[in-house]
Amino acid sequence: MKDARNKELLSGIALLVAFALWTILIRLIDVQNAGPHGTAVGFAALNVWFHRMTGVNMLIYTITDWLGLVPIIICLGFGLLGLVQLIKRRSLLRVDPDIQLLGVYYVLVILCYLLFEMVPINYRPILIDGNLEASYPSSTTLLVLSVMPTLKYQADRRIANPVMRKAITAFVFAFSAFMVIERLISGVHWATDIVGSVFLSTGLYLIYRFMAEYCGQKKMHRHSEASNGIQ
Repeated sequence: MKDARNKELLSGIALLVAFALWTILIRLIDVQNAGPHGTAVGFAALNVWFHRMTGVNMLIYTITDWLGLVPIIICLGFGLLGLVQLIKRRSLLRVDPDIQLLGVYYVLVILCYLLFEMVPINYRPILIDGNLEASYPSSTTLLVLSVMPTLKYQADRRIANPVMRKAITAFVFAFSAFMVIERLISGVHWATDIVGSVFLSTGLYLIYRFMAEYCGQKKMHRHSEASNGIQ
C-alpha cells in the first residue's frame, strides 16, 4: 500500500515536470506568428493543421462553457460539506483532513488558472468578442480534470452503496471525456493547450490523492494509538 502511494506521488510530480517542460517547449519549438493579430504560436505546424481540420464550432464552445458550471457546483458542494463539519465540530482541525486538503487543492487550481491568465503562453486561435484571450492551458479542461476525479474519490470514500458509487464513476468518466474531446474539437484552443491542461490537472490530482491518503492513514494511526492507550 505504501509503495502504491509513493508511486502515485512520483507520478504526480513527474506529470508536473512534464507540464513545465511542455510549457517551455511550446515557447521554443516551431514558434510562428500564426494566431490572431500575428500572435506567436508554438508547435505551429501541428496546431494550425489540427485547427484547420476541426474548424470552429461556437455551439460546442458555448455548451462546454455552460457545462463548466458542473465542476464549480461540485466545488461548492464540498465547500458546504466542510462548512457543515466546521459548524458541528467547532474546530477547523476537526474537519476531515481530506476535505481540508480538498479546499487547499481547489485554491491551488484557481491560482494556476490566474497565473496563466496574467502570463499568457498562447492566445486563442480565434478572437472572443473581438478580444484576444489567454488559451494555455485550457481553463475549462483544467477545471474539469482537476475537480471531477475528486468527486469519484470522495464518493468512493463516503458512499457505501456500490450502485451509487458505480453510477458516479460512470458519470465522472463520461462527463470528463465529453468535455475534453468537445473542447478540443470546438476550435477555441490550440491542441497543445489541451495537452498542457491534462498534464497539469492530472499531476495536481495525483498529489492531492496521495496527501489525502497519507493524512487519512496518520489519523487512523493516532486513533489506534489513543484506543490502545485507553485500554
